[in-house]
Amino acid sequence: MASNCRAALAGLPEVDASRIGVVGHSYGGKWAMFASCFDEEFACAAWSDPGIVFDESMPGVNYWDVWYLGWEKGRVRPAWTPPSRKHPRTGAYARLVSDGRDLHELHALMAPRPFLVSGGCCEPLLRWRALNHSVEVNRLLGFEDRVAMTSRKGHSPTKRSNAQLAEFFCRFLNT
Repeated sequence: MASNCRAALAGLPEVDASRIGVVGHSYGGKWAMFASCFDEEFACAAWSDPGIVFDESMPGVNYWDVWYLGWEKGRVRPAWTPPSRKHPRTGAYARLVSDGRDLHELHALMAPRPFLVSGGCCEPLLRWRALNHSVEVNRLLGFEDRVAMTSRKGHSPTKRSNAQLAEFFCRFLNT
């Protein structure tokens, strides 16, 4: 859907198709993250507290839920319930975790395009470790300063975090 919107915008004569970014918060942050990583026509992206790694200790990350990666025909998991013995992983999420995969591999697809993680309760500062992979991919491609992370308390965006998002887009889209 986000790629369709980007394509529609890019087709307008008053829009510079090379300067379209994407942003989303929480559920929308997940959509923005996947859309920007899989559609290289997005110039840059900002993901606000989506859950940038699989973390079963944080219910809000919830990639295991059926509306994300946990759907599996014939199996039902209770919503918002992290995996456990009683409620095992299901669907693509189960396969990804079993294979040792995580979302840092997805983030690498952004290179060399810049992205910002606007972190809240789902993205504590220790998440920066997951972003180091993207920093290294960018460095290998000859780019610096393409991966950024901010931090705030709570899940909801604040005036400050919104201002940081605006500054990020101004820096990378007003070139």
